[in-house]
Amino acid sequence: MKGKGLKARYQPDLNGFLALCGRNYALLLRWLPSALAMDAPASVRGSHGILKITLVENTRYTQLVEISRPLGKTPLIEDPKVLVRIYHDAKLAEVLTGRQFSLLSAVYDYPNLRMYQSDEKYQVNAFLEELLKIGCRYQSAVQS
Repeated sequence: MKGKGLKARYQPDLNGFLALCGRNYALLLRWLPSALAMDAPASVRGSHGILKITLVENTRYTQLVEISRPLGKTPLIEDPKVLVRIYHDAKLAEVLTGRQFSLLSAVYDYPNLRMYQSDEKYQVNAFLEELLKIGCRYQSAVQS
């Protein structure tokens, strides 16, 4: 029996996380330009701006893509950017790192020095899903 005020430790939902990464994979396949070449960025224009996609690494079963949202000439704020690993053999896509965060752990104690949420990794991948849904709905490909 838990004492009053004690919160249960966060337990990640592995099935939910894998389902989310599977949805991100399916969305990425619809969203990415089919002929994405190494270090030759492509862009997808939507009603809310442009997303820039760069293929960073291409192996037999995986790809590493960088997705960024150029904000224009804003000296105080850097463009948001994430690195996404696409696992073609497992049909999954997962956010690895971003400009605002480094490699994410599956679970964080809370509070922590960086003030990450207990399920920060899930939240970042859920944000990618929302971003990709917008890209699929409002896209028009533009080569850079």
